[in-house]
Amino acid sequence: MSRRPRLTVFGTGYLGTAHAACLASLGFEVLGVDVDAARARGLQAGILPFYEPGLEPLLRAGLRAGRLAFTTSYPAAAEFGDVHFICVGTPQRPGSGGADLTQFESCFAGLAPLLHRPCLVVGKSTVPPGTAAAYGQRLPGTAPAGTGAELAWNPEFLREGHAVADTLRPDRVVAGVWSDHAAATLREVYAEPLAAGVPFLVTDPATAELVKVAANAFLATKISFINAMAEVCEVTGADVLSLADALGRDPRIGGAGLRPGLGFGGGCLPKDIRALAARAAELGAGEALSFLHEIDAINQRRRTRLVDLAREAAGGRLDGRRVGVLGVAFKPGSDDIRDSPALEVAARIQALGARVAVFDPAAMDRASQVHPDLDYRGSVLGAARDADALLLLTEWPEFSAADPVVLAKAVARRAIVDARHALDAAAWRDSGWDYRAPGRPGDPAGLPGALGDSAGAPGALAGHPAGVPRHAAGPREAEEPLPGRCDLTRRAPKRFAVKRLDIYGSSSMAACDRRGLPSAWNWRAPPGRSAAPSTRPWPRRAARCRYG
Repeated sequence: MSRRPRLTVFGTGYLGTAHAACLASLGFEVLGVDVDAARARGLQAGILPFYEPGLEPLLRAGLRAGRLAFTTSYPAAAEFGDVHFICVGTPQRPGSGGADLTQFESCFAGLAPLLHRPCLVVGKSTVPPGTAAAYGQRLPGTAPAGTGAELAWNPEFLREGHAVADTLRPDRVVAGVWSDHAAATLREVYAEPLAAGVPFLVTDPATAELVKVAANAFLATKISFINAMAEVCEVTGADVLSLADALGRDPRIGGAGLRPGLGFGGGCLPKDIRALAARAAELGAGEALSFLHEIDAINQRRRTRLVDLAREAAGGRLDGRRVGVLGVAFKPGSDDIRDSPALEVAARIQALGARVAVFDPAAMDRASQVHPDLDYRGSVLGAARDADALLLLTEWPEFSAADPVVLAKAVARRAIVDARHALDAAAWRDSGWDYRAPGRPGDPAGLPGALGDSAGAPGALAGHPAGVPRHAAGPREAEEPLPGRCDLTRRAPKRFAVKRLDIYGSSSMAACDRRGLPSAWNWRAPPGRSAAPSTRPWPRRAARCRYG
């Protein structure tokens, strides 16, 4: 085709909305399609129905430029588009571990009979192996265009909280195709990122659909492995952060994904590994992936272990205790609470009789719809007030930056469970807190190295593992105090971007305001400082936020 292809995106959830807005930002004409009329109207008005850093400005820019629009009309979309991306959800099937393809089937059945001219239908939804082959055979017989309507598979690798970067600058673009024409069409769609050096991997559709679920299964395996080792560390007295750092330095293993804590959640990893195991069993290869059931079980055990740690921190019982919970989203940078370990732990603790106060910068509206009986507060300090135990369950940057001295004045008992290893254990213990974290030694008093004996460096067990750079074992504060002030009595801005920054050699999450400057909510505050956001400059090596 002589002109640039016009694109449609079916399904406007996290994946579809990000895909549509980002492709419009690359200069394509894009039409988003959703059967939910209220959602389509909201998006057409520039209202993002979920929290995703940096996406709303792209959405509104595309609408203003006239390159992006939303509709509920399948006939209009079929007439408009040359390339149709299917981005609908494939949740877990009720009563089993398999994937529910109802939305995908409905979309395909509604679109295919309307395709009267040559086009490319591209599956991006995460589906069980074999799905592409089945729909690839059906499409020519269902579409009036016949063999002119072709199917391809282009899996997504989007991480919530990083949707814009992962769409515009992905690690790779995988094209599962049956023809050179389909490959050439996808090359045209992704021409800009490919020109910037993003690898373009051409394979068959069966392999392309398997890439996504295999990647998620491998990531889940790494996360559950280090969490299983955290269980071993607790019975041996070892430190899981030091262990993860040592393992990650082996180039055959790598440190990505070796982050111990509360485990994984959200709308992808849990259901994807279950769907893959279920599909393998259907195909007679269930034994090959039977280990995924144990990966899932390890992940679920982390939630039970956190409830146990909360009970210990609260003095041996939860009934009647006040517990402050920091974070209910399944991860920072998102308001998604689907299969959120943090929200489940909060609900379990309340069910055991605790009075639970919750604060999350983005997810409280969604959480309150599912668990309206929790006590939702407006700030970190509000959640901590009069608490017998404080739980950090989602590693939002403002939680990592909270001042233990300030919080000590609010709580009834200085006891904190750091479920995500986001805090400086030494700083909290030095401020008189009973600091606990899964897979790490408890109060080091009396242990070798705590008093500087020959078994270790002075204070080696009091906080960070001796000889391990702080940034190597996970996100935490830099060695030097960062500039700025943190007001624990106010909520963080409703919309701010979260970006991975290189600050003093430490890769960590940082909050940015709309100007690309650091949010005051991201820096630790000396006690008693003003509540006004800081206007002091960034640390010199911090890159300006590209989402500001």
